[in-house]
Amino acid sequence: MSEKLHGQVIAAFGRHYLVELPSSEILECVPRGKKSEVACGDQVEIARTGTDQGVIDRILPRTTLLYRSDAFKQKLIAANVTQIIIVVATEPSFNDELLARCLLAAHDQKLATLIVLNKCDLPNVAAARAQIAPYTRIGYRVLELSAKQDVTPLLPYIQGQSSVFVGQSGMGKSTLLNALIPEAHAHTREISTVLDSGKHTTTHAKLYHLNADSHIIDCPGVQLFGLHHLDFAAIERSFPEFLPYLGECRFANCSHSHEPNCAILQATEEGKIDRRRLQLFQQIAGH
Repeated sequence: MSEKLHGQVIAAFGRHYLVELPSSEILECVPRGKKSEVACGDQVEIARTGTDQGVIDRILPRTTLLYRSDAFKQKLIAANVTQIIIVVATEPSFNDELLARCLLAAHDQKLATLIVLNKCDLPNVAAARAQIAPYTRIGYRVLELSAKQDVTPLLPYIQGQSSVFVGQSGMGKSTLLNALIPEAHAHTREISTVLDSGKHTTTHAKLYHLNADSHIIDCPGVQLFGLHHLDFAAIERSFPEFLPYLGECRFANCSHSHEPNCAILQATEEGKIDRRRLQLFQQIAGH
């Protein structure tokens, strides 16, 4: 019987995973059985099946699990992270509903959050700042930078954290990652070689070590972020500006859309809640 090894999943390609052992050796692994519920960042127990291959026998208990869902399935994004960094940009314009959905998923897993507004050297930065202003006002951390010029302002935020980078395609996430970890491209090439790329084209996520205490999981660009796993009350509580008014509505099952004497609608009329944020809540709560 082969000896049990512990390792961390550092890349996910469909049902194929790269697992890094404490010795830094990397094995290509598949899960035992047909069903795969492994996520990048997972700590796993594996059995070696060849010189550089293994089978995943068990996923060790997770501290956090970031995932998206629709009515039919879940899409695992990253496990055991402490922080989500959502990368948006001045150009192309970003989807503020996607931003709001990422923040809700983070709130559900009690993750620290940081919004990075990238490409701040471009002329239309004022419009992007205006779009992000409601988030700054309710306490979300926002960092402005230009990944092509200088990423050092981000370093204090990622030190000592296991961060997951999420964002739409075109926001400059890859530029940011390559500036932070210059060997990231080489690392990606190595992974492709190990997995004989072409067979495994769906890349879910990759983990990089910035230093011994700081790690980054990079996800491919996302355009949709389903939150089917969150009920109405969970979504409601994840809008921080709503909290002072919850329980104050006339009806206990208030949807905050049309009811008389709704405390949320009243606060919005009075300018205490941003109108666009209320719209986003109504869109997301209706799934």
